[in-house]
Amino acid sequence: MIDLKALRDNPDRARRSQLARGADPELVDEVLAADERRRSLLTMFESLRAEQKAASRAVGKASAEDRPALLAEAKRFTERVKAAESEADAAGEEAGALLRSVPNLVLDGVPAGGEDDFVVLRHVGSPRDFEAEGFPARDHLDLGERLGAIDTERGAKVSGSRFYFLTGIGARLELALLNLAMDTALEHGFTPMITPTLVRPDIMAGTGFLGEHSEEIYRLEADDLYLVGTSEVALAGYHSGEIIDLSAGPRRYAGWSACYRREAGSHGKDTRGIIRVHQFHKVEMFSYVRAQEAAAEHAAFLSYEEEMLTAMGLPYRVIDTAAGDLGTSAARKYDCEAWLPTQSRYLELTSTSNCTTFQARRLGVRERGEDGTAPVATVNGTLATTRWIVALLENHQNADGSVAVPDALRPYLGGREILEPLT
Repeated sequence: MIDLKALRDNPDRARRSQLARGADPELVDEVLAADERRRSLLTMFESLRAEQKAASRAVGKASAEDRPALLAEAKRFTERVKAAESEADAAGEEAGALLRSVPNLVLDGVPAGGEDDFVVLRHVGSPRDFEAEGFPARDHLDLGERLGAIDTERGAKVSGSRFYFLTGIGARLELALLNLAMDTALEHGFTPMITPTLVRPDIMAGTGFLGEHSEEIYRLEADDLYLVGTSEVALAGYHSGEIIDLSAGPRRYAGWSACYRREAGSHGKDTRGIIRVHQFHKVEMFSYVRAQEAAAEHAAFLSYEEEMLTAMGLPYRVIDTAAGDLGTSAARKYDCEAWLPTQSRYLELTSTSNCTTFQARRLGVRERGEDGTAPVATVNGTLATTRWIVALLENHQNADGSVAVPDALRPYLGGREILEPLT
């Protein structure tokens, strides 16, 4: 949720943000009008309540002859006060609902536009030339099946489309990736967390995921719980309703969890293999940080993601995501995309978002400062997911169908240097 006072003081900034996202700038004026109505009705209520109290005091001082008339007048004030209070409460709910519908204000410098309007910040590494090496690149599913690592056929038999089994070396490879990610997080001061994958509606809503992307979320109606698409949700709720101490620096958590996404609207996209699936595992970085330090924390998160990509020997690019592709909570987001040889395109492996104080305001997470309490900021970012297996297999394959293991992963695979095909 954005800062209402800041919105009143500088509505043009919010209008510009809406335009950059491709959203309706008139929503800002609707919020301001609803807030003005709320404040006006609240003033009326408080004025009537003051008159009611004065009328009640007059009854106590009145003579027996005057008391009935004054009692009747006091009763009329009571009814008017109740009506005014009800109107003010309704106006407050309307204003609050409108305010919660406004996405976070994008930061200066974020590209305007939609999904295709990102800005490439840098390329790191060079894609392999398989033609020059004398063999055609196999895709990750072909390689995974030869290695006995991926089984999508039985995944579909058991659970339906976009499900899979990681088998044998595939299961070990995912565990290796996630353990390396967790060790990387530990090196940078994160507390490891195994997080719940079911959360209450208020926590899911507090993170901003029940807006325009709610169709992506699995809901258990009988229990009124949601399955998370990222451990960011549980970690954002970890300190909800609390005043936390950030005097020693940001509070950093690294969440390991299963993640679930309905992939609504993705019919026909990335149907082969394990690129776009309903269930996967992920290690997610999350930080509670002072608002003025959030941009620096965001840059640090990006550097940790690039550290992992470099350790995996993957050619990649970093993009500054356009405003219309940010999602509700993010004020800025950087994506790291690895080169996918068989599709001649870049595939998103990680992203990191600066959510400024948006989530913390909704979830009531504050810090105590010299001038009282103030909302903290939140930053999130991915260190590794199941999808990384796709890029690892394709970029490190050999002509015989084997796959070279990056040096950084070998200690997690018993020192293995090559993954050999079974047939």
